[in-house]
Amino acid sequence: MGIVAGLDSSPDFTRIVVCDSETGAVLRQGYAPHPLDPVDGGGRPSDVDPQAWLLSLGEAAGGGLLEGVQAIGVSAQQNALVPLDSQGNTVRPALVGGDKRAQASSADLIDRLGSREAWAEAVGSVPQAAQPVTKLRWLARTEPENAQRVALLMQAHDWLVWQLLGRPARRTTDRGGASGTGYWSAASGSWRPDLVELALGRQAMLPEVLGPGDAAGTTPEGLIISAGTGETMAAAFGLGVQVGDAVVSLGASGSVMAVHHEALVDSSGAITSLADATGMHLPVVHTLNAVRALRGTAEMLGLDGGLEELSELAMKSTPGAHGLVLLPYLEGEKTPNLPHTAGTLSGLRRESMKPEHLARAAFEGMLCGLADAIDVLRGRGVEIRRVFLLGAAAELHAVQAAAPMLFGAQVVVPQPADYAALGAARQAAWALSGQLPLWQGAAAQVFEPGEEAAVGQAVRQQYRSVREQIHPGAFA
Repeated sequence: MGIVAGLDSSPDFTRIVVCDSETGAVLRQGYAPHPLDPVDGGGRPSDVDPQAWLLSLGEAAGGGLLEGVQAIGVSAQQNALVPLDSQGNTVRPALVGGDKRAQASSADLIDRLGSREAWAEAVGSVPQAAQPVTKLRWLARTEPENAQRVALLMQAHDWLVWQLLGRPARRTTDRGGASGTGYWSAASGSWRPDLVELALGRQAMLPEVLGPGDAAGTTPEGLIISAGTGETMAAAFGLGVQVGDAVVSLGASGSVMAVHHEALVDSSGAITSLADATGMHLPVVHTLNAVRALRGTAEMLGLDGGLEELSELAMKSTPGAHGLVLLPYLEGEKTPNLPHTAGTLSGLRRESMKPEHLARAAFEGMLCGLADAIDVLRGRGVEIRRVFLLGAAAELHAVQAAAPMLFGAQVVVPQPADYAALGAARQAAWALSGQLPLWQGAAAQVFEPGEEAAVGQAVRQQYRSVREQIHPGAFA
């Protein structure tokens, strides 16, 4: 029996799972928080010393956790830019997360290349504040001395793999991680060094992009280190999603990603074209409003029990919420592209002005907004027959009751697990054996639209009519 490990270095912690390489059964687990300095307001720091990731890794792997392990896969937070000098030392702390300092730089990059369409054609996405290419532009504009010292660009998982291998001369990454940088094209499968120069003002070295089952190298002790990948790609691999599957993430904001056989070019910028960890593609559509719409409604109704109480209240209503429709654009919206709009509550009548109908409208509004995002992908030929629902809100009864009929697909709610770490372990097993491991899929609850499908279409039509009335041509 082979033993492999998957390491997930998230923004806040490192989690390690040790698995049987043939079945994927979890044998041992480790965890440690990142020793990060606190910042004002309780948020995460935008500047992080990568050594914090190594310290957390060492603590998580303590107590002989990795004993007998033959291969390790690394998953890590996406969008972290690690700029290194010619000696391989960090020029400055890594730039991580959705760094708001870089927002102006995204507009600058769009102007410098000519248009949003030009970026979509070049790399499958339009520059956003979180992306490494935008952070590079910010670095060139605000820290020109540091920018002049940059010789090599890495991301978090690239840097961790390199450290585990003892900092060899060969530096590597994978398609998944590269596709999120803003200077690698998922369509052509190649770097765009011209876009690095456009952002940084000079050239910099870029890692070699490995194939899905390739190993990045072997440690002196004989431990195989696989290519590694970003958290999104690792989680998709850990879940076992394939063609015909979509993953809907329910956070404060939402996202829909699906497995597809080719990269999609979307000049509107609604679709971000990423690559996955298996040689396929992961087109992604984001919404700005998901669970925040539920929390706002619970607060408006004065519910001390939070989302659980809101869910119970919504189940006392019926599909369509007696004609009440909530367009949940509380923070503006990305899909459709309405950045400066506000939410709308429509259909108020005496009989609909009850707490349970507002609660139901909040759930239906959130899910219809995500269904709109699913339709963006379906409209580009992406097959979606099954939807995986992730996030704590996926456990709510009202979500599970409404999602299948509104999405028009089978809905799968996986058992909570660290799927990014499991995906990294599965990649390690691939590098160890040379074959894609056929691990058992995630334990999950499955919900079918069944006879409610027609009801769901009627609710969506009600939502669509209000959306077109308030925001005509939003999806033109």
